[in-house]
Amino acid sequence: MGHDHALHDEHGHGHAPADFGRAFAVGLVLNTGFVIVEAVYGFSAGSTALLADAGHNLSDVLGLLVAWGGTMLARRAANHRFTYGYRGSTILAALFNALLLLVALGAIALEAVQRIVEPAPVAGGIVSLVALVGIGVNGITAWMFSRGRQDDLNIRGAYLHMLADAAVSAGVVVAGLLVLWTGNAIIDPLTSLAIVGYIFWGTWGLLRQSVAMTLSGVPTHIDLAHIEAELLASPGVAKVHDLHVWHMSTTETALTAHLVMPDGAPGDDFLNDVHDRLAHKYAIHHATIQIETGGDCARHNHC
Repeated sequence: MGHDHALHDEHGHGHAPADFGRAFAVGLVLNTGFVIVEAVYGFSAGSTALLADAGHNLSDVLGLLVAWGGTMLARRAANHRFTYGYRGSTILAALFNALLLLVALGAIALEAVQRIVEPAPVAGGIVSLVALVGIGVNGITAWMFSRGRQDDLNIRGAYLHMLADAAVSAGVVVAGLLVLWTGNAIIDPLTSLAIVGYIFWGTWGLLRQSVAMTLSGVPTHIDLAHIEAELLASPGVAKVHDLHVWHMSTTETALTAHLVMPDGAPGDDFLNDVHDRLAHKYAIHHATIQIETGGDCARHNHC
């Protein structure tokens, strides 16, 4: 006995990602403009730290575009080919963002190492002034995504990128001032390498989570044993098997399970209760339950 799809809607089937269209649009305009300014002054000042930050900001512009595209696709209605809609696009966007960041970090690290081997003069004052602007641009953009960072990995990726950029810009300001104070140009590429290490640390976590979601791994906030115990505690349930929990998107979780009930299916009230408990206790709003009496299950060794 399968759970009627219409009943899904009664239990919060429509949990599309929140609308961050304005945040994406403003963030793209601000960051694109800043990348251009930062690149121009980075080249003129001979600063790898400034160019490193510009390169990272450029990857964030592309990342924002991908994240926005994933969010918009996720809001499209389901059809006969994609029966769950395009919710999984937010997972792909988060994965792409993580990979894009790793590529950008590799390029930044390579350039910094080359500058350490062959030092070049750095205009510390220009570096610090431009990076100060970056703190404001990235800080404002991060703030616009802050309200969605807890519930959506795709939005959290955008938020962390912007927050990291604000911190990186602060580091570039310090590097520029230190170059002015000491006259030691090697501080600039060393700061670039520190920036790479800092961003890599956060990016690795984003990559691991997005890969786990892509492979339909059990969400980290869910203990499968607790879910099984919850289902076994339901009246009349003797066994639970074929229990699967996975991410449909960066904001939604799905579950399928077979419940062995020797006395047969108890009716819709039982299913309503199971779905309510899964939704309220574990934020699982897409659950499909199959009821079995145990005969076929035993013959096929499923239980």
